[in-house]
Amino acid sequence: MQRSLFIAATGMEAQRLSIDVISNNLANVNTTGFKKSRADFQELLYQGLKSAGASSAEGAELPSGIQVGLGVKPAAVQKMFQQGDFVSTGNNLDLVIEGSGFFQITKPDGEIAYTRSGSFKIDSEGRVVNSDGYPLEPAVTIPSNTLQITINSDGTVSVLQAGNSTPVELGQIELAQFINPGGLSALGKNLFTPTGASGEATTGNPGADGLGTVNQGFLEMSNVNIVEEMVNMIISQRAYELNSKVVQTSDEMLQMANTIKR
Repeated sequence: MQRSLFIAATGMEAQRLSIDVISNNLANVNTTGFKKSRADFQELLYQGLKSAGASSAEGAELPSGIQVGLGVKPAAVQKMFQQGDFVSTGNNLDLVIEGSGFFQITKPDGEIAYTRSGSFKIDSEGRVVNSDGYPLEPAVTIPSNTLQITINSDGTVSVLQAGNSTPVELGQIELAQFINPGGLSALGKNLFTPTGASGEATTGNPGADGLGTVNQGFLEMSNVNIVEEMVNMIISQRAYELNSKVVQTSDEMLQMANTIKR
């Protein structure tokens, strides 16, 4: 059986994964705080048929050997955390992180998750929550008689209440950062959780210890570049076609070998 059939099959499977990653990027082109992914590949083992440096029958040293590669395999699908474009919304609870860092969100099971999406709302209890109702951590509760909410670049939350002329400070938004954000595990819903590869979260106030600052009334859009994804899609499509052509050619060669008559 020809190795080329199996080698080409690994190439087709690799390009299928590449298209899967690209399609997810394009599907989330308008998802707030979304971070695109990139598929990385690596070559498989090589089959050594002749070793370089071995001695020939005449006693000479062979300058090169024969190694046949056995294809390709996926190595990683990495999240790319470059900052996306900012869009002005004018909403007091829309926040964007200018620089590094993540907002902290408390899941229903009590676990802390992390997000770059700053689209927050107020629930029936006055808590600042994300679109799924998960509260911000540390918790911030807005009084019912609030007229205006002000969030400073350092994360300080102040409100102007009815009957008062002076804003009252309610709480402090903290950000988290990781030594390797690419090692975070994506949960969906714009949330990430740490892994052994990402390291543990270190928290602090915005603008301190290398953390970014918070800007009110803005949202960070997806960092997907449509033109780049379209080019990558064409490249993956052509690579898939080339590998399928190898399968076809190998099949034709086998057919020819099967029809050889003595």
